[in-house]
Amino acid sequence: MKKIVLILCCLLVLGGCSKEKNPLVTMEIENYGSIKIELYPKFAPNTVANFVNLVQDGFYDNNSFHRLAPGFVLQGGDPQGNGFGGPGYTIEGEFAENGYDKNTIKHVTGIVSMARATKPDTAGSQFFIVLSDNVGSSLNNKYAAFGKVIEGMDIIKNIEESEEIEDNVSGKLKKNITIKKATVETYGKKYKVKKVNG
Repeated sequence: MKKIVLILCCLLVLGGCSKEKNPLVTMEIENYGSIKIELYPKFAPNTVANFVNLVQDGFYDNNSFHRLAPGFVLQGGDPQGNGFGGPGYTIEGEFAENGYDKNTIKHVTGIVSMARATKPDTAGSQFFIVLSDNVGSSLNNKYAAFGKVIEGMDIIKNIEESEEIEDNVSGKLKKNITIKKATVETYGKKYKVKKVNG
């Protein structure tokens, strides 16, 4: 009887220790391969919900990366492919300079963050991947970091080293890089996004 009670106690303790898994996005990039991005709802819940919903809706399928600033960022997620498009709505910026203090993610190599216009609540679908540990001062607390490339950073570095840039000021690529397919594993959890406009 004591053994059974002990086993049950151990199972309860282990069950209580199991933590919720973060959503995991797999993005297939044409001519390069697949990357995996772990999302962090603890720090940017609505930003993550937005990204998850867009992936589930197929928004990023046959979308592209359109901007590369070597040593800084690789940017994509614009359906127009020119840096001016979005999903038809915006979300609130989950970062300190917008009065949101729960997002403490620092912009280092591999971090995925939301691109936006000048105003803080203008992010929609465009995102960027940080290419260096030395860019934090211009990005930390000003952009909503929400994930990290946990597999395939070598692919991102290959893109950084291989692709030609048409305009060094804007970072516009000579040829956009196609995101063939994006999928997400949410481990059964549903994510609802709160939109500002649209």
